[in-house]
Amino acid sequence: MEELLELRQLLEQNKIHEALVLVDELEEMSLSDKINKIDSYGVILLIHLIKQKAEKRSTRSWDVSIENTVREINKINKRRKSGGVYLNPSELMDILQQGYQVALKRAALEAFEGRYEAQELAAMVDREDILSEGLKLIQQ
Repeated sequence: MEELLELRQLLEQNKIHEALVLVDELEEMSLSDKINKIDSYGVILLIHLIKQKAEKRSTRSWDVSIENTVREINKINKRRKSGGVYLNPSELMDILQQGYQVALKRAALEAFEGRYEAQELAAMVDREDILSEGLKLIQQ
Protein backbone atom coordinates (compact mmCIF):
# COMPACT_ATOMS: atom_id res chain seq x y z
CA MET A 1 0.00 0.00 0.00
CA GLU A 2 2.92 2.27 0.76
CA GLU A 3 4.08 1.89 -2.83
CA LEU A 4 0.73 3.06 -4.19
CA LEU A 5 0.85 6.20 -2.08
CA GLU A 6 4.38 6.85 -3.28
CA LEU A 7 3.26 6.30 -6.88
CA ARG A 8 0.44 8.80 -6.45
CA GLN A 9 2.86 11.38 -5.04
CA LEU A 10 5.31 10.87 -7.88
CA LEU A 11 2.56 11.30 -10.46
CA GLU A 12 1.20 14.40 -8.73
CA GLN A 13 4.74 15.83 -8.80
CA ASN A 14 4.96 14.94 -12.50
CA LYS A 15 7.97 12.67 -11.84
CA ILE A 16 7.03 10.27 -14.61
CA HIS A 17 10.36 8.44 -14.86
CA GLU A 18 10.45 7.72 -11.11
CA ALA A 19 6.79 6.63 -11.23
CA LEU A 20 7.52 4.21 -14.06
CA VAL A 21 10.45 2.73 -12.13
CA LEU A 22 8.10 2.16 -9.21
CA VAL A 23 5.49 0.59 -11.51
CA ASP A 24 8.18 -1.83 -12.75
CA GLU A 25 9.01 -2.76 -9.16
CA LEU A 26 5.32 -3.32 -8.38
CA GLU A 27 4.94 -5.54 -11.45
CA GLU A 28 8.00 -7.55 -10.41
CA MET A 29 6.64 -7.98 -6.87
CA SER A 30 3.30 -9.14 -8.24
CA LEU A 31 4.89 -11.68 -10.58
CA SER A 32 7.14 -12.97 -7.80
CA ASP A 33 4.08 -13.49 -5.60
CA LYS A 34 2.33 -15.38 -8.40
CA ILE A 35 5.38 -17.59 -8.98
CA ASN A 36 5.58 -18.42 -5.25
CA LYS A 37 1.91 -19.39 -5.15
CA ILE A 38 2.18 -21.48 -8.31
CA ASP A 39 5.25 -23.19 -6.84
CA SER A 40 3.35 -24.07 -3.65
CA TYR A 41 0.40 -25.49 -5.57
CA GLY A 42 2.78 -27.26 -7.94
CA VAL A 43 4.42 -29.10 -5.04
CA ILE A 44 1.01 -30.26 -3.81
CA LEU A 45 0.14 -31.44 -7.32
CA LEU A 46 3.40 -33.37 -7.59
CA ILE A 47 2.97 -34.97 -4.15
CA HIS A 48 -0.29 -36.54 -5.21
CA LEU A 49 0.98 -37.58 -8.63
CA ILE A 50 4.02 -39.23 -7.00
CA LYS A 51 1.80 -41.07 -4.53
CA GLN A 52 -0.51 -42.23 -7.32
CA LYS A 53 2.37 -43.58 -9.41
CA ALA A 54 4.23 -45.17 -6.50
CA GLU A 55 1.20 -46.84 -4.94
CA LYS A 56 -0.41 -47.56 -8.32
CA ARG A 57 -3.73 -46.36 -7.02
CA SER A 58 -5.62 -43.19 -6.24
CA THR A 59 -8.12 -41.96 -3.70
CA ARG A 60 -10.95 -39.51 -4.07
CA SER A 61 -9.05 -37.18 -1.77
CA TRP A 62 -5.97 -37.23 -4.01
CA ASP A 63 -8.10 -36.74 -7.12
CA VAL A 64 -9.87 -33.75 -5.58
CA SER A 65 -6.57 -32.28 -4.42
CA ILE A 66 -5.13 -32.62 -7.92
CA GLU A 67 -8.22 -30.95 -9.41
CA ASN A 68 -8.05 -28.11 -6.89
CA THR A 69 -4.34 -27.46 -7.34
CA VAL A 70 -4.65 -27.40 -11.13
CA ARG A 71 -7.59 -24.99 -10.88
CA GLU A 72 -5.66 -22.69 -8.51
CA ILE A 73 -2.52 -22.72 -10.67
CA ASN A 74 -4.56 -21.78 -13.73
CA LYS A 75 -6.45 -19.09 -11.82
CA ILE A 76 -3.23 -17.50 -10.53
CA ASN A 77 -1.49 -17.77 -13.90
CA LYS A 78 -4.29 -16.13 -15.90
CA ARG A 79 -3.94 -12.50 -16.90
CA ARG A 80 -7.30 -10.91 -16.22
CA LYS A 81 -7.32 -8.05 -18.71
CA SER A 82 -5.24 -9.33 -21.60
CA GLY A 83 -6.53 -12.90 -21.42
CA GLY A 84 -3.04 -14.40 -21.61
CA VAL A 85 -0.92 -16.05 -18.95
CA TYR A 86 1.95 -14.90 -16.78
CA LEU A 87 4.01 -18.09 -17.18
CA ASN A 88 4.33 -20.07 -20.39
CA PRO A 89 4.54 -23.90 -20.43
CA SER A 90 8.34 -23.87 -20.31
CA GLU A 91 8.34 -21.62 -17.23
CA LEU A 92 5.67 -23.76 -15.58
CA MET A 93 7.80 -26.86 -16.22
CA ASP A 94 10.80 -25.10 -14.63
CA ILE A 95 8.73 -24.46 -11.50
CA LEU A 96 7.57 -28.08 -11.36
CA GLN A 97 11.16 -29.30 -11.81
CA GLN A 98 12.37 -27.07 -9.01
CA GLY A 99 9.65 -28.32 -6.67
CA TYR A 100 10.06 -32.00 -7.45
CA GLN A 101 12.55 -32.85 -4.69
CA VAL A 102 10.43 -31.10 -2.06
CA ALA A 103 7.37 -32.96 -3.31
CA LEU A 104 9.25 -36.27 -3.28
CA LYS A 105 10.31 -35.79 0.35
CA ARG A 106 6.77 -34.90 1.40
CA ALA A 107 5.26 -37.76 -0.61
CA ALA A 108 7.66 -40.15 1.13
CA LEU A 109 6.09 -39.18 4.45
CA GLU A 110 2.62 -40.04 3.14
CA ALA A 111 2.96 -42.84 0.58
CA PHE A 112 2.95 -46.39 1.92
CA GLU A 113 2.33 -44.93 5.39
CA GLY A 114 5.81 -43.35 5.38
CA ARG A 115 7.72 -46.66 5.14
CA TYR A 116 10.13 -45.47 2.44
CA GLU A 117 12.71 -42.73 2.30
CA ALA A 118 12.56 -40.19 -0.52
CA GLN A 119 15.37 -41.94 -2.44
CA GLU A 120 13.53 -45.27 -2.26
CA LEU A 121 10.29 -43.65 -3.39
CA ALA A 122 12.16 -41.93 -6.24
CA ALA A 123 13.25 -45.34 -7.54
CA MET A 124 9.58 -46.42 -7.76
CA VAL A 125 8.46 -43.58 -10.05
CA ASP A 126 9.50 -41.96 -13.31
CA ARG A 127 10.36 -38.33 -12.57
CA GLU A 128 9.95 -37.15 -16.16
CA ASP A 129 6.60 -38.92 -16.50
CA ILE A 130 5.28 -37.23 -13.35
CA LEU A 131 6.53 -33.80 -14.43
CA SER A 132 5.02 -34.24 -17.89
CA GLU A 133 1.72 -35.35 -16.45
CA GLY A 134 1.67 -32.38 -14.07
CA LEU A 135 2.25 -29.93 -16.91
CA LYS A 136 -0.33 -31.68 -19.09
CA LEU A 137 -2.96 -31.38 -16.33
CA ILE A 138 -2.20 -27.68 -15.92
CA GLN A 139 -2.52 -27.10 -19.67
CA GLN A 140 -5.88 -28.86 -20.11
